[in-house]
Amino acid sequence: MSERIEQLRKAVETMHKCTASHIESTPVIELFRGEVAWDGVVEAFALTGHPRAKRCYAWSYVENGDPQYVTVLEIPPVDSAETAVKIAIAAEAQKK
Repeated sequence: MSERIEQLRKAVETMHKCTASHIESTPVIELFRGEVAWDGVVEAFALTGHPRAKRCYAWSYVENGDPQYVTVLEIPPVDSAETAVKIAIAAEAQKK
């Protein structure tokens, strides 16, 4: 397992207080108004011990030189890596 995936696994376990096992990597390009809003690889993890979700999607980015971790539980309407990215972008836009 790569160091990147291991860091994401630890982030998922810390944020959601359960055990995570890597399942797959999915490249995602999210467009908004014809522009690339996000382009990267989303990691999917199977969860054990979480009360509501059996899967979580995670990725990271660097902000001000520090790694930031994004985790999105597979709870409707989230049902794929693509919808996880869309939900995360929408949530971030609402913060601003």
